[in-house]
Amino acid sequence: MAALYEGYTLCAFVPQQNLSNSGIQGVEIERDSDHVLVTDSSRSVILYKVSDQKPLGSWTVKQGQSLTCSAVFNFQTSEYVAVSDNKVIRIWKEDDPLLDKAFKATVTSDIYRVLSIPSWEPVVLFQSGAVRLLDSLLSAPQQPIEDVLSQEESIRWSTCIAAEKQQQLVIFTTEQKGEHFLYLQGLNPNSLQRYRLEREEPGLSPLSFSACYRNRHIFLTYLYPNGRVYQSVTSVRAQGGDDGAQSLPVPRSLLLVLPVGEGLLEAASALVLDEAHVAVVGVPHPSAGAGRDFLCIWNTNFQTLQAGKEMAGRIYGQLWSFSNKLLIPHGKTLSVIPFECPKSSLASALGKLKQAKSKESISSTFVPSWNSILHGDKAQPLRTAETRVTRTTRNKSQSTTSPTIDQVLELIKTAPVEEVQEEVERFLSRSDIQGLQPSVGRIASTLVSRSLDDPAFYSSHTLTQLLNTQCLCHSVCPDLVLLALERKDYFLCQLCLQFFPDIPEAVTCVCLKAFISIPDVDAEKASLEPGSVSFMETVILKERGVVSLQNGFSPTSVEDFSDGMSGSKSRTEVDETTFNQPGLKCPVGSHKAALLNEILQTAYSDTFLLPHLKDLSSQHAILFLQYLHFLYVKCSQDHLLQVHGFRSPSLSQIMDWVCLLLDAHFTVLVMTPEAKGLLLSLHRFVKSQVKLVSELGKIEGSLQELDKMKTKRDIGQYSIEVIELL
Repeated sequence: MAALYEGYTLCAFVPQQNLSNSGIQGVEIERDSDHVLVTDSSRSVILYKVSDQKPLGSWTVKQGQSLTCSAVFNFQTSEYVAVSDNKVIRIWKEDDPLLDKAFKATVTSDIYRVLSIPSWEPVVLFQSGAVRLLDSLLSAPQQPIEDVLSQEESIRWSTCIAAEKQQQLVIFTTEQKGEHFLYLQGLNPNSLQRYRLEREEPGLSPLSFSACYRNRHIFLTYLYPNGRVYQSVTSVRAQGGDDGAQSLPVPRSLLLVLPVGEGLLEAASALVLDEAHVAVVGVPHPSAGAGRDFLCIWNTNFQTLQAGKEMAGRIYGQLWSFSNKLLIPHGKTLSVIPFECPKSSLASALGKLKQAKSKESISSTFVPSWNSILHGDKAQPLRTAETRVTRTTRNKSQSTTSPTIDQVLELIKTAPVEEVQEEVERFLSRSDIQGLQPSVGRIASTLVSRSLDDPAFYSSHTLTQLLNTQCLCHSVCPDLVLLALERKDYFLCQLCLQFFPDIPEAVTCVCLKAFISIPDVDAEKASLEPGSVSFMETVILKERGVVSLQNGFSPTSVEDFSDGMSGSKSRTEVDETTFNQPGLKCPVGSHKAALLNEILQTAYSDTFLLPHLKDLSSQHAILFLQYLHFLYVKCSQDHLLQVHGFRSPSLSQIMDWVCLLLDAHFTVLVMTPEAKGLLLSLHRFVKSQVKLVSELGKIEGSLQELDKMKTKRDIGQYSIEVIELL
C-alpha cells in the first residue's frame, strides 16, 4: 500500500503579496534526482542538494529584469538555461559567479517555457505554440517564429516526454473562449496533433494537468475545481504529419471523484505517480472535514485513499515529483515528502492485508535515516534496544505488549514525566526498531509542543533517547533546539548540533549567541559529551605545560614523535617562531569552548550565515575571535591534537570562521581599541603564511619532479639513495 513518510524542509520562500502565488516558478531536476533547480517569481535561481537541504549555488539577474520561466539543466552540455524578460535566453555553468555575464541571445518572439529531460537536447516552446530545439534556435536567434495557435488561444500547461523510437514529444494544453485543447508536438520527425478536450460544467477550467507515456500512448490526467479527475488517452503516431489545423475530439474517462467540502477547489493539483496512484494536494481529507488541506495518495484502480498528510500553511496548488520524493510549497516553506507506491492488491488497498514480519518485508519498507542518506553504506546501523534499556526493562517489554504510536502520543499530552519516559522507552524497545523511523519525529514533536506549553514538564532523558536513534532532523522537529536552549539543556543542544545535518544558519547563530553568553562558572556545571570536553582539557593542559597519558600517547611517545618531525627543529619550535605568541591563554573555559567547537563543526552556507553573524555584539565578536585565534595557534603547534580521536574542529573549519567573523565585523573591529592587538597578531600570522607559501613556491618544481620519479621495487631491507635537485 502507498505510504507518505516524514518530510523535511528544502528551503524557505517569500509568497507574493496577494498570497495566491507561492513565489516559486518551478522546480526542475538537475544532474540527478538529488539536485534540483528552484526558480522564484522574481530574479533568482538556486541549486539545491536535496539530501543535504543546502544550496550549492545561486544566480540572480539585475534589478529591473525578471526571470519569466523556470531555469532548466542541459543534460548534454551540463549548462543551465533560463529566460529573462520573455525573449532573452541566458546560458551559464555552475562555476559562473554572475548571471549578467553569462551568454545571452535575444529571440524575436515571446518564450513560454524551456523544457529539458535527461539524454535529450532542451526544447524552447514559444507563446505562439511554435517549438524549436535550443541549438537550432541559438544558431539563428533572429529567425522568424510562426504562429501555431489561433487568436485568443493561450498556453496553460506544458511538459516534455521521451517516447519510443528515439522521439521527443512536447505536450501542452491551451484555452480559447472556454474550450481546452491538447497539442502533441513530435520532434525528429516533426509532427503536430491537436485534440479538443470535452467540456465540464460551464465556467469550470482544469486546475492542473499531468501526463505520462505508456505503450505508445499519452495519458493526460487533469483535475477540475469540482473534485473530478479525468483521464484522456491519445496514441502517438509514428509517421510525420501536421494535424494542427484540425481539432480531433478526444474522449475522457472519470478517474476519481475527490471530496471538495463546501464550494469549489481553488488551489489544488493532481500528479500521476504510476499506473495506479495519483498524488493530490489542496483537497480536504475525507474524514477531516473542510478547511484543512492535505497531501494524499489515491489508488485509482480501487478508488481508495491510501496515504494522507496534513500540510501546514497555505496551499498554492503546486506539486513536483522526482525519484520517490514529492516537493510541495506550503506556507512559507518548500517541503520534501518521501513516498512509495508498491503494487497493490485489493486486500492491501482496503487495508486488510496482513503485513509479513520477515526481515525482507521490514527492510523493503524501511525509510533511511539521515545518517544513511548522507553516508550511504558506510553509515553505522541504528542503536538497538540492547544499548538503550536495562535488562529489567528489556524483560518487562518482552513480556508485555508494546504501546502503539497513538497511545504514546495521547499519553505524552497528559501524563507526568516519569510515566512518559517509561512508555517511550517501551515503545523504542520494540524488536522492529527500523520501523520506528516515521514515529520518532511525531513523538519528538509532541514532547516539544507540551514542553513549550507547560513549563513544569520537560524530559531531557526521553529527548536524548530519541536523538540517539538518529532518526530525527531539524526540519522534522524545528523547535527542539530552541527548547533545549530555553531550558539550558546544553548537552541536548550539543547532540542536536552533532546529529542534525539541516540546521538553518539562523538557528546556528542563535546557539552561538547563547553559548558565548554563558558565564564560565555556569558552563562548567553542564554535563557535556566527554570527547569534546577532553579535547579542550588537553589543549589547556598543554598550554600550562602539563602533559599526561592521553588516548595511549605517553609523554615519551609525544617527545619522540615531535623529535622525528625534523632533524634540527621540531614542529612545535617552528610554529612558536612563526606565531610568536608566548603566554597565549584560552579566553574561555573548557566546557564553554567545547560548545563553541560544536558551532565550528556545523554545516552552513556563507551567503545565509553572514547576515545573522552580523547580529553578534562587538564584545562577543572579539571574544569569539580571540578564542578562534587561540584554538588555531594551539592546533597548528601540536599536530597530535588532530590525531587523538577527540571530536574537534579541523584547522580549515577554524580558519573559515575567522574569515567569516572578519567579514561580518571588520569595520567594528577596526574601530574598537580592544581588538587592535588581536588584529595585529592576525596580520603577523597572515604575513608569515604568505612568506611560507612564497618559499614553498620556489621549490615547487623540485617537488613535482620528486613526485614523478618512479620508486624502485627491489631496494632490499636497507638502501641509501642520493637525489640531486637541479
